[in-house]
Amino acid sequence: MDKWEKIIIGIDPGTNVMGYGILGVNGKTPQAIAMGVLKLDKFETHYLRLRRIYDRVLSLVEQYLPDEMAIEAPFFGKNVQSMLKLGRAQGVAMAAALAREVPIAEYEPRKIKQAITGNGAASKEQVQEMLRRILSIPKENLLPELDATDALAAALCHFYESSRPIQQKTCSSWKDFIAKNPGRVK
Repeated sequence: MDKWEKIIIGIDPGTNVMGYGILGVNGKTPQAIAMGVLKLDKFETHYLRLRRIYDRVLSLVEQYLPDEMAIEAPFFGKNVQSMLKLGRAQGVAMAAALAREVPIAEYEPRKIKQAITGNGAASKEQVQEMLRRILSIPKENLLPELDATDALAAALCHFYESSRPIQQKTCSSWKDFIAKNPGRVK
């Protein structure tokens, strides 16, 4: 494995399929290290699925030693039971990262899509294609499950968000500047 300045793990939580993506960063250059999916439909109960999510995320954290985790926030749908299950899956993935003291950032699906494609309503296929181009991923390395690229997109979104310079306070006048920056003006 290369030496990276920062490693970000991205998670796309799910109760049937959970996607993960590992992003390595050197300076301003992100690179895909790994991505994959955890298929959970073979487990009989929701509780066994949650246990498998915890175990897999913990093993990924121990394998890749990420500095940060980016996780997709569940979106609010009409089916309350689905939301509850998805929230549990997300919570278990977060708990596995927290067990190894990995800080977590959460992003809404629209925010991730906006960061990757410039369109918050982009399709999963559009996100995958933009990721492929941005990170120079060969087509043959893409998985048929879009959950893997969704997870990698969460990690890249986090890279973009954490790389942005701190927004400066805008001021309409000198008086406004002095009021907003009392410690900088004597």
